Amino acid sequence: MNALAQLGAGIVSVCQPVSLLFMIAGVAIGIIFGSIPGLSASMAVALMLPLTFSMEASLGMNTLVAVYIGGISGGLISAILLNMPGTASSIATTFDGYPMAQKGEAMKALGVGIVFSFLGSLFSFFILSFFAPMLADVALKFTPVENFGICFFALTMVAILSAGNMIKGLLAGLFGLVFCFIGMAPIDGTARFTFGNANLLAGFNQLTTLIGIFAVADILKSAEEMNAKGVQTIPTSKVKGFGFTMKEFVSWLPGALRAAVIGTGIGILPGIGGSTSGMLSYVTAKNMSKHPETFGTGDPEGIVATECANNATIGGAMIPLLVLGIPGDGVTAMMLGGFLIHGLSAGPLLFVKNADVVYGIFAACMVCDLIMLIVEWTCIKGFVQILKVPKHILMPLILVLCAVGAYATNNRVFDVQSIIVFGVVGYIYHKLSLPTTPFVLCFLVGSMTETYLRRGIMSYKSFGAFFTHPIFDVFFFIACGVLLWSMFKEIKHGGKKFDD
Repeated sequence: MNALAQLGAGIVSVCQPVSLLFMIAGVAIGIIFGSIPGLSASMAVALMLPLTFSMEASLGMNTLVAVYIGGISGGLISAILLNMPGTASSIATTFDGYPMAQKGEAMKALGVGIVFSFLGSLFSFFILSFFAPMLADVALKFTPVENFGICFFALTMVAILSAGNMIKGLLAGLFGLVFCFIGMAPIDGTARFTFGNANLLAGFNQLTTLIGIFAVADILKSAEEMNAKGVQTIPTSKVKGFGFTMKEFVSWLPGALRAAVIGTGIGILPGIGGSTSGMLSYVTAKNMSKHPETFGTGDPEGIVATECANNATIGGAMIPLLVLGIPGDGVTAMMLGGFLIHGLSAGPLLFVKNADVVYGIFAACMVCDLIMLIVEWTCIKGFVQILKVPKHILMPLILVLCAVGAYATNNRVFDVQSIIVFGVVGYIYHKLSLPTTPFVLCFLVGSMTETYLRRGIMSYKSFGAFFTHPIFDVFFFIACGVLLWSMFKEIKHGGKKFDD
């Protein structure tokens, strides 16, 4: 009851006119940064950080929270409309969001994404407000061994994503692993596959790779289609409200709850992040669906799974930040700097010395989530107008934005060159009918898997010692079961095709 009373006092505090004004501005800025590829939520928070220096501690932190929430949610706009994930968290949203937009259902896709972004965030903020200390204790029990088990489990999801043509899927995933191993090795810093090029020492940036594999590749495909079919615009259909019925909404709720749990759980674990939770949730939804063949062709359930999960990661990532002083991802690392600027020490003592600030942040999270819903819903018709621009005008503009976003990530011309390279890779994948999803999953998770494996072996001296950890055993054997089951289904399916 004490927590509930403090949360109520926090809501009253953040609903003051000045606080609301700054939070609305923060959410709007976050949405803009999140929707432009390369201008991520972490960049938005980093730019806003100095501006909060002169503010009161509670107002400054609430503003940063607003930017964070807007930045993560904003990624769905470009992911759905342009096949460009604005943030790494929105990668899986492109899988079904963009096909829906291409079919004239952009309004519905955006509506689904906005509503379930709101619900995913709300779920994680509820967990954050009432169960943060308890869940932080659980997170402390996760060593590199347990994290390796989760990452290994995520990698085996390639088998599910490759259902129907496992050889092509595994081949696509293998190339993703090859690219993620380029650069300096984790832990010992050994240069690998750099061929004497200093630019490759840092490896390929995640965002630039994703911009290339999705956006630039799509531009190349669109250019080829325009050459064959002439100039075309994408049709858009008018919808009421958010574009879906109450019956559809109710049918999606079980999947949304599952995705929110996955997102919150992954968010609690430092270093894994929203991109992994979104991918893992998407694959889980596909595997548990009664119609998995519709995923990737414009199924709203795919958007529900990804947007619920990646937005739920926000609340999850803030649990170790507030309770332990450990940032869960890049954005919360920036927010840790915000605490230091305002003379606050994130960790257990924060709840004792500055309980009003903590519960003010909890309340700000919920209020900003509602603001995000209202702002995006208000602007939804404006977002869709992008599709009315003829492709021969739109595509060069997108390419310019891609180049600017790529350069902005690290201020390197090499990153601009990288998007062209991966654009060609994505185009080749399209021509060879290779799926890009396994490539993306392996590229994102591969480096984390190697890092946690190396740390675990350094700590316990042998891989066999991993099996003394029950949580690792659960994830490892589930992963092996998924692999065997997928292989069995593939062999059975292949046998039927052969008989036919």
